[in-house]
Amino acid sequence: MTRNPRFVPWFVLPSVLTALGLAIAMLTVLQYSVRAYVPGSLDVGGFTLDNFQDLFKTLYAQAFLNTVALSFKTALFGLLLSYPLAYALVRTRSGWLKSSILIIAITPLFLGEVVRTYSWIIVLGNSGFLNSVLLAIGLIDKPLQLMFTQTGVVLALVHVTMPIMVLMLATGLSHIDPAYEKAATSLGAGPIRAFTTVTLPLSLPGIVASLTTAFAWTFSAFATPQLIGGGRVSTVATLVYQLGFSSLNFPFAAALSVAGLVLTLLLLAALKRMTRSLQGAGAH
Repeated sequence: MTRNPRFVPWFVLPSVLTALGLAIAMLTVLQYSVRAYVPGSLDVGGFTLDNFQDLFKTLYAQAFLNTVALSFKTALFGLLLSYPLAYALVRTRSGWLKSSILIIAITPLFLGEVVRTYSWIIVLGNSGFLNSVLLAIGLIDKPLQLMFTQTGVVLALVHVTMPIMVLMLATGLSHIDPAYEKAATSLGAGPIRAFTTVTLPLSLPGIVASLTTAFAWTFSAFATPQLIGGGRVSTVATLVYQLGFSSLNFPFAAALSVAGLVLTLLLLAALKRMTRSLQGAGAH
């Protein structure tokens, strides 16, 4: 019978303390969500469920719909752009090309979200890089309105989530033996058919993991929707900020946070359930 080394508890202790701190924070938010708001005061009132009833008002319901739409669009477009990069990263035999793809893919991780968002403001502005190029080559007659729109927010969010999606997809693709594709081609399948019938189904676990991560990450994003959206693209995170720090309505901000967490968990569970059958098909 082997014993765990004495240093193992020291590795486990930080995780336990982090989990404990997270649990205490979540309980505090939950406690605030069922307390009454006292206008003009940082103190809260007694027990009430009115905060959750107010979530069904048009303004807040629209914020939830916008957040879900942004999350789905970001996850989908992020997958379409990240999958080819991850595939090339795993399958290329050139060392310098593999290194170049890896550096390009993960470089955004070394920049803060605020820095990346401000960079997109420069790119998406009416006089920004993108509009300047399109005007110069004659594709458009007047600048496209990309700032303060859902399209601009999605573009910036895709850039934020792509690095982690590429890494997750590359991890999933790296576990697929290229011999499977060779076997398919030897049986008469073309490259496209071999990819769609062999590689793509086998990579479904990586696809699901990257989609769920991108969705959850986007649902809680604040800096990008706030700066790119400019207050015109309402999300749950931006509403929590406005209510909590501008109006000091911490109980309702807490209720929004709890509802957002519950909705995220339900949507991720539904996504996992929908893809479970596809994963089973891919495993065969």
